[in-house]
Amino acid sequence: MANSLLTLLSRDWLGVPVALLVVAVGAGLVALDVAWAVALGGAMVAVGAVLLAGAVRHLVLVARAARAHRPPGRLVDVGGHRMHVLGEGETAGTPTVVWMPGGHAAGDDFRELHTLLAARTRSVLVDRLGSGWSDVGPFPRTTATEAEELLTALEAAGERAPFLFVGHSFGGLLVANAARRRPDLAAGVVLLDPTPPEVIAFAPSNRLVAGMRRRFVVKAVRHLFGAYRGDGGRTGQDCAAASIFAELSPSGLARVGWETVVYDGDLGDLPLLLVTPRDLTGGETVLEAARDAAEAERIGRFYLRTRTRYLATSTAARAVHTPEGTGHDFPHEVPEFVADVVWDLARELGTEPR
Repeated sequence: MANSLLTLLSRDWLGVPVALLVVAVGAGLVALDVAWAVALGGAMVAVGAVLLAGAVRHLVLVARAARAHRPPGRLVDVGGHRMHVLGEGETAGTPTVVWMPGGHAAGDDFRELHTLLAARTRSVLVDRLGSGWSDVGPFPRTTATEAEELLTALEAAGERAPFLFVGHSFGGLLVANAARRRPDLAAGVVLLDPTPPEVIAFAPSNRLVAGMRRRFVVKAVRHLFGAYRGDGGRTGQDCAAASIFAELSPSGLARVGWETVVYDGDLGDLPLLLVTPRDLTGGETVLEAARDAAEAERIGRFYLRTRTRYLATSTAARAVHTPEGTGHDFPHEVPEFVADVVWDLARELGTEPR
């Protein structure tokens, strides 16, 4: 049921028939010529007119944004849907670097990192279905599905292995999943403070994470009826994020755990670099669930410890700490540092088969 609703809500044109339906029902009530019906019907007609104006505004802004911002890369077929892949630079005897931002962000979120690496080697940005210039794609959205789609898109775009997969936060979980599925295509993996499954399953409730799906659904409805500023944002992007973030709960992870989680030893001897902050700088909200100082200390220890769990997925894993004072969003805070770390590993690996 939830997936059907998200599929429907992802259609940018949906606001128009919904608004017209509200107007039609209101007009029908007015036609009854009964005082209460006339009052209610008149209000519905007025509301419907406002919704219709907003829905039309949304469609105009979406069309205008599509004309103004053409896809810079290629649109390739993945299961009957178009995925956007932007590859630039030459390999220079090193693996092709494939970036995956956190959350459900478009590849363009890492444009600065991509530009820095494309000057040195082949660098690729991919828009997951439901993000950037890619189509919305089918529901539900899952990490396991998107890992398969990523691999298919790279092949369809003509990008050549070996790949050095680089993922941040939720994107780290995705690229680790892709490398597990096709280790023959992976030269290595760089995980930028990736989402640990233990945090989803065992951490105390976090209000930001708990309300994430609802916020994206509300955002989609606001987009549908033009209640926003700036360029047109497609409702499908909000719905895709709401769908995949169902995994960010104990029950959601339990449903997809076997296909999604990368367990100890799953990556064999694949070179893996785990890049994390030294402390909880920028992530202090996780301590809000603490009832006292002792529990806050325990929560902090839990988060810092679970950050390292990906080191157990490969026998060739090692850790790197980010500069002092940086937090979870360090790829945007210190992009030059991240680019240098990735480039150093790329040069170390070369393009010879492992």
